[in-house]
Amino acid sequence: MTDTASQQPTDLPPAWEPATVEAELYERWVDAGYFAPDPDSDAPPFCIVLPPPNVTGSLHMGHALDHTLMDALTRRRRMQGYATLWQPGMDHAGIATQNVVERELSREGKTRHDLGREAFVERVWEWKGEYGGRILGQMRRLGDGVDWSRDRFTMDEGLSKAVQTIFKRLYEDGLIYRAERIINWCPRCLTALSDIEVEYADDEGELVSIRYGEGDNSIVVATTRAETMLGDTAVAVHPDDERYKHLVGTEVELPLTGRRIPIVADEHVDPEFGTGAVKVTPAHDPNDFEIGRRHDLPNITVMDERANITAHGPFEGLDRFEARPAIVAALREQGRIVAEKRPYVHSVGHCSRCDTVVEPRLSLQWFVKVEPLAREAGNAVRDGRTTIHPADLSKRYFDWVDNMHDWCISRQLWWGHRIPVWYGPNDKVICVGPDEEPPSGEEWTQDPDVLDTWFSSALWPFSTLGWPDETAHLDKFYPNSVLVTGYDILFFWVVRMMMFGLYAMDGKQPFDNVYLHGLIRDAAGKKMSKSRGNVIDPLEWLDRFGADAVRFTLARGANPGSDMALAEEWAAGSRNFGNKLWNATRFALMNGATVASVVPPRDQLTDADRWILDLTDAVVSEVDGLFDDYQFAKLSDALYHFTWDELCDWYLEIAKVQIGEGGARADATRAVLGHVFDVVLRLLHPLVPFVTERLWTTLTGDESLVVAEWPKPTGAAADADAAQRIAGVQKLVTEVRRFRSDQGVKPGQRVKAKLVGVEDAGLGSLATAVSSLARLEAPGDSFTPSASIEVSLPGGHVHVELDLSGTVDLAAERKRLEKDLAVAEKELKGCDAKLNNPNFTDKAPTEVVAKIKGRREVAVADIARITARLEIFGG
Repeated sequence: MTDTASQQPTDLPPAWEPATVEAELYERWVDAGYFAPDPDSDAPPFCIVLPPPNVTGSLHMGHALDHTLMDALTRRRRMQGYATLWQPGMDHAGIATQNVVERELSREGKTRHDLGREAFVERVWEWKGEYGGRILGQMRRLGDGVDWSRDRFTMDEGLSKAVQTIFKRLYEDGLIYRAERIINWCPRCLTALSDIEVEYADDEGELVSIRYGEGDNSIVVATTRAETMLGDTAVAVHPDDERYKHLVGTEVELPLTGRRIPIVADEHVDPEFGTGAVKVTPAHDPNDFEIGRRHDLPNITVMDERANITAHGPFEGLDRFEARPAIVAALREQGRIVAEKRPYVHSVGHCSRCDTVVEPRLSLQWFVKVEPLAREAGNAVRDGRTTIHPADLSKRYFDWVDNMHDWCISRQLWWGHRIPVWYGPNDKVICVGPDEEPPSGEEWTQDPDVLDTWFSSALWPFSTLGWPDETAHLDKFYPNSVLVTGYDILFFWVVRMMMFGLYAMDGKQPFDNVYLHGLIRDAAGKKMSKSRGNVIDPLEWLDRFGADAVRFTLARGANPGSDMALAEEWAAGSRNFGNKLWNATRFALMNGATVASVVPPRDQLTDADRWILDLTDAVVSEVDGLFDDYQFAKLSDALYHFTWDELCDWYLEIAKVQIGEGGARADATRAVLGHVFDVVLRLLHPLVPFVTERLWTTLTGDESLVVAEWPKPTGAAADADAAQRIAGVQKLVTEVRRFRSDQGVKPGQRVKAKLVGVEDAGLGSLATAVSSLARLEAPGDSFTPSASIEVSLPGGHVHVELDLSGTVDLAAERKRLEKDLAVAEKELKGCDAKLNNPNFTDKAPTEVVAKIKGRREVAVADIARITARLEIFGG
């Protein structure tokens, strides 16, 4: 810092305290209407729709990452003059919300059936009004610049109208149908599940091999689900498997049942896996169901909706996990068990809401015929209407859309969008649109099921803008500019939005760009989970470090498509960066930094001034390019290093010297400082909005950074000569600092020194800055150099003579150096002993030998360095 006398007062407190200002700043932005765009403006549109969090949810690190990146993109575009809409909202989260309310009822000793459907749904709405949407308040803490006036809920009246409209259109176009198919079924929640509601885990089970039939005509199959054998209707082998060709077309008796089942040939069977023969249970396995369809096999259901055995016999009424060992025991008693392997670890699907093991089940459900919709979704990316970032994830997208199965959209719940289909006499079926009256009369009943939550979520990019009505927002902001989400829901949500958006909007894509980021993991790269105890709570970090630090930490780790390892020290480092920015801007303000409309002419500026202005122009261009390419980690690093390394560590220190000179030079320096901090705060604002807002409004006196103009390069030609001279200063100062450290001189201690050759090296005008940065002072009349270094620079050599007398305790330093030398020599001796021993070099692993060689090189270097220093001290 400069002397107190030269400093000017500022209303900034000495330290940045996020907790005291963040909430106030945020509400000021909202009240000012900065986040609510005018759809009738002539400004170009920029729109992001928030992936709607569950109404039951709270902010987790995945949300925090998503929201940070979306907010950064939106804030930048707003500053660039776009009409920006960041559309917020929540998902009704059918099964999750219903489970929450059912748990409440169970504590009262009731079930939803005690209330009845209408009263239960009313109870859920009451819960939503009282407890739902906690995450919305948490979004405000993070600084989300969403348009709260347009907050949407997937069961709002307008969105419900959109759901009914598209259901009827799809139904009438033959793209929605009802059929019996194998689906994921939760025996506890008593509903079908979407694929994303199934979480897979490695469970311990058993693999049993069972012999069907007798003698030469017998065949062995292996299964982890012995209870399903009661529903077997065939055994399948590969048609080219020579072992079983003589059995294809014959029948074999199914143990425990007395039924005879055929042996069929099907190419789905892998002859290399197990015995090469598989049991076929069409009603309880999706692959078996397809085999059954190809071979016209009957579907025999042997479990009810609660996964209890329904087949007649001694196992009837048993839970599936009770029936499994009972059936194995019965087979063992008959001599049918050929082999048993336990524990047998295999991947098992669990309900993501209650952790119950999911049961594949044949069920009458509603489906979307996805093939024509998925084909169009693939074409939209292939022909460039939508671009996926990073590009290498396009392959994963095509893998999904080119191989999709029909989508089960019905759920056996009460909370959600009820399927708008009525059944009447004589098998009449009527699909009712939003503006149509449903059929009346006791003989008519509405389908009891509700739609998969992902069905309404798939409409999000256009239903939130008013579709199916023609609205100004829909006209202005569709297609959305970009979707930001994790690659893990590329199929479950992104693909479905693409399908429905293209269908509903006549081939117009829902997004111009899809940016896919990775998942957040712990510091060791492991997936976060409550069971591991490694979950990081963003709310705790917001309390400890502030919103800016959390946001900057997440942005610095966000490489497109790559997972992020997150550690607490990252957040602490981001907090330190905020403090550095605060202190540096405060210094500039206290020393009269001003933001002028025009920076002083270049011929009135020093090398350091021109150098920092050129770097500022360069970082503006670099950050722009990285923003456009969604390279958040790289642009955050570019801003971090420019701000900390170049601006604070170098230019600010030189600026102290120039301001201290007074006059025109000081005024020019203040103007440069003001310009550079103005630009830096603008560039950083999308990432760290709170601290930059507080600093920038104080620096400029203007209204708000939220609506300030995004910076542009000045267009001035870069001064390569000035850059070279500043590089020379940096090298010279760095070498002197290193030498001082090696001699044990304290960092803040000033040392008498003489710079020889500084004029010839072209650094004459910077000599004062060099002395200040290197903590050197004028030699005086009684100067007696005791050490020197020579630094080679592009313009010549600079010889630095130093008087270290009185700065170092020579006896103590010599003693310490001799001790370090002994350690280094011992290390060298030990390494040589190993490397000169053939028994070690010939037998030890290559990497171990390389490690010893590396240690030897370090020891040799240490000995040379310590010996040189001892010579300086006469040792």
